[in-house]
Amino acid sequence: MLTWIAALLPGLEPVSLRDDGLVGRLVEVIADHDNLLAIIERQAAELDALKRITLNLTSSLELHTVLSAVVSEAMHLVKDAHEAHIYLYQDDKLIFGAALDEHGTKDKQVSAPRSHGLTNLVATRQEMIIVENMKKAPLFINARKPWTGSIIGIPLVMGGQTLGVMNLIRSQTGSFSQSEIRLLSLLANQAAIAISNARQHARTSDQARSDALTGLPNRRALDECLDTAISRARLTGSPFSVVMMDLDGFKSINDTFGHETGDEVLRQLAVSLIHRLRSTDFLARYGGDEMTLVLPNTDLSQTAHVVRKLQDELKTLAISLPDGKIANLGFSGGIALYPRHADTAPGLLRAADEALYKAKKHARGTFVAARDRTGGLEASPETEQSKS
Repeated sequence: MLTWIAALLPGLEPVSLRDDGLVGRLVEVIADHDNLLAIIERQAAELDALKRITLNLTSSLELHTVLSAVVSEAMHLVKDAHEAHIYLYQDDKLIFGAALDEHGTKDKQVSAPRSHGLTNLVATRQEMIIVENMKKAPLFINARKPWTGSIIGIPLVMGGQTLGVMNLIRSQTGSFSQSEIRLLSLLANQAAIAISNARQHARTSDQARSDALTGLPNRRALDECLDTAISRARLTGSPFSVVMMDLDGFKSINDTFGHETGDEVLRQLAVSLIHRLRSTDFLARYGGDEMTLVLPNTDLSQTAHVVRKLQDELKTLAISLPDGKIANLGFSGGIALYPRHADTAPGLLRAADEALYKAKKHARGTFVAARDRTGGLEASPETEQSKS
C-alpha cells in the first residue's frame, strides 16, 4: 500500500514496505500540503475581504456613508468584536465619525477621546496600538468609564497625513491574530483613501454651490434649498418666507471707486449678515448686489422682525471707502410667503422679486410683501416703518 502511495507522490521512488523513512517523509509532505492549503485558503479569504471592502467603501462619496461602511466592515473582520468606532482627525482635533456595536446600535459615542488616551496617541504617533487587557493597561487607568476586554487602534493615513483613527474593541482579553491585524490594516488603508475622496467630493460640491466672491450659497444652492423647504412645508404644514433684497447705495460705490472696492463691500456685508441670522436661515447671493433669504417656519410678522434686525446691522456696519468715508448703505426688499403668495420655487422668487421692484420704485429702504394670488401688492405695516 505504501509503495503504491509513494509512486503517486512527486519526487518519491517506490520503496519497500520495510522502508522506515517513508512514513516520516509522507507525514512531512502531507503536513506541508495542509499548510499550503491553509495559506491559499487564507489568502483567498483576504482577497474576498479586500474585494468586499473596496466595493463597499467606494459605493458612495458621502462621508458619513463611508464611515458607516468602515465600522461595519471592521465588525465583520474580527471574531467576538464588541464595538468599532472611527474618529476623524483635523486641525489637531478628533471629531466623532461613526460607531457600531455588536447589537447593531449605530453612532453612539460612549466617551470622548482623552488628550493622552489611546485614540489621540494613535493619531499623533501614526502608529497602531494594541492593548490586550484594558482593565489593567496604564492607558485606561484614568478613563471616564471602566473598560474591559482588548482594543486595537489603527491610524488612517494618506500621503503622510492622519485623516482619522479606527478602533475595534473585543469583549475578551488577549492578542489579535496576525490575520485579524492584517485585515484591519488593509481596511484602514482603504478607509483612508475613501475618506480622502469623500472630503474632496464635499469640497468640490461646496465650491459648486458657493459664490466665489462672498462665500455665500449661490443660485444653484438656493434652488435646492427652496425645493427642500417646499417639501418640508408640505409635510409639516408650516409656512416659510422668501426675501429678495437689494443693496441701496451700492451702485454709487461701484461707479465711484470701481469693482474691487465694491467686491470688498459685498464680502464684508455677507460676513456681517450671517452673524445676525439663525442657524436654520439660509442667505444666498442671487446676483450682483441682490441677496435672497429663506426663513423656515416664519410668517409675515416674524419675517419683518428678521429684516429689521438686518437693517439695524447694516446701520452699524462701518465699511471704510478709499476716500476715508464710511459706506452709506441700505436695504430694499420684497417678501413672499409659502403658500400664501406662491407654492413653487419659481413662483416664490418671482413674487418676491416683483415686491422688491415695487419697494425700490415707490418705497426705497423698505420691505414690501408680495401680491396675494388673488390680490395686489401690499406693504407690510411692520416693514413699512423700517427705513434704512
